[in-house]
Amino acid sequence: MEISICHLYPDVLNLYGDRGNILCLRRRLEWRGIGCRVDHVRLGETRSLAGYDLFFIGGGQDFDQEVLLEDLRSKKGPEIRAALDDGKTFLCICGGYQMMGHYYETADGQKCEFLGAIDFHTVGGRKRMIGNYAFELGQEAGGTTVVGFENHSGRTLLAGGVAPLGTVLRGYGNNGRDRTEGAHYKNAFCTYSHGPVLPKNPAFADHLIRTALVRKYGDCDLEPIDDTFEETAHDAMCRRLLKAGKTDPAFPGRNQGFRLDRSGPGKSGKMKTCSHAKKHGFQAGPERPREVR
Repeated sequence: MEISICHLYPDVLNLYGDRGNILCLRRRLEWRGIGCRVDHVRLGETRSLAGYDLFFIGGGQDFDQEVLLEDLRSKKGPEIRAALDDGKTFLCICGGYQMMGHYYETADGQKCEFLGAIDFHTVGGRKRMIGNYAFELGQEAGGTTVVGFENHSGRTLLAGGVAPLGTVLRGYGNNGRDRTEGAHYKNAFCTYSHGPVLPKNPAFADHLIRTALVRKYGDCDLEPIDDTFEETAHDAMCRRLLKAGKTDPAFPGRNQGFRLDRSGPGKSGKMKTCSHAKKHGFQAGPERPREVR
């Protein structure tokens, strides 16, 4: 098996270490013996996007998005929409998320027309929404809790036919009002979560990998990985956010039944684990290599 990943616009859309999502996906595939090819498709570059299984679009500043408009409209836009309609997997972060919608209207009233691949739009605000946050994924996106970092002034409003990626537990999410976070449409997973988001949310990373593999091969049984380190970091941030919400009345969001869910897929088989992993119901499985750099 092999997954071909297309990293769109890495030269201009790579805020807050978003490239780490690509590194995470590649390594989690390699640990399982699954082939992975990553191509970086830059601004102005012309190549067919038809052969890719998974697409990644990172975040960028407002200026970067404006620079991309002409390239999107004349070259890559139609192929991105075709890939989405064909069921290919997408992970879109912040500015990359906004670009999948109809338009972005700045706080000054200027409108930037985007792809219109997903039915939503974004309106800029004067106040930025910044901070660590957490949200619970919908069941069709894996149903686990995600922690990340958001920094955006855009308020995204989903149309009735588009499901949010998740429900905000702490933080702002799409607009700071309706507790929605991101968008989940077909096999596109869109979020405001920088960080990068995938390394400290391994269950979400595996859900993306599984989605791409099932679409390509029709079936997928991922080997388990010892995610003790990642889950320790994830759980520590969950506890920190929950504590902040209890002690600071100005902290955005409310406690909505925080839970550290370890019931996601890929947690069975044989694994050599420490007591932390056993505590969360892991069983034995192949030990992954650890590198010191």
